[in-house]
Amino acid sequence: MRDLNDVGQRDGWRCWLCDTAVDPEASVNSDLGPSVDSFADSKAKKGTATTVRLAHRSCNTMRGKKAPVVPWSQDLFVSDPAVIFESVHRLSKKGGSEAVARCPTEADAEQASDWLLDRLSRLAPSVKFVTEITPGGGQYLLKLRTN
Repeated sequence: MRDLNDVGQRDGWRCWLCDTAVDPEASVNSDLGPSVDSFADSKAKKGTATTVRLAHRSCNTMRGKKAPVVPWSQDLFVSDPAVIFESVHRLSKKGGSEAVARCPTEADAEQASDWLLDRLSRLAPSVKFVTEITPGGGQYLLKLRTN
C-alpha cells in the first residue's frame, strides 16, 4: 500500500509525526501537503519490512534531517516529560518500561496516561503500550511499557 490516497485514507488524513490534519487536496509540493513516509519496521528483521505512514511534506523532510519531535499536549500538567519518539523507539525495540513523566495529582497522571496511549495508537499502531501510575514523594510517576 504505497499509493498516497490509500495511505491517507487508512491513516485518517492525520500526520503520524505531528498528529494534525493533512489536507488531501493540498499540493504535494506544499509544506503542509501530503507525503508518504517509509521507514524500517523496528520489529522486522534487518532490511526486510518497511512501514508507510502519512506525513506532511515538511514533517517528512525534517524527519530525514533530525529526530522527530512528538510534543506533549499543552493541556497536560506534566513535569520532566520524556522525549516521546525516542521512548517509543527504545521500547519498541527492547521492550521493558520507562518513566515518561511526573504529575502533581493522580487526576493529572490519568489524563496524561489517556492522552499518551491515544497518541501512541497513531504514532506506533503495531506496538501495544500500557501505562502505570505510581504514587510517591507527593507526586505521581507515569511509566510506559510494552504489553
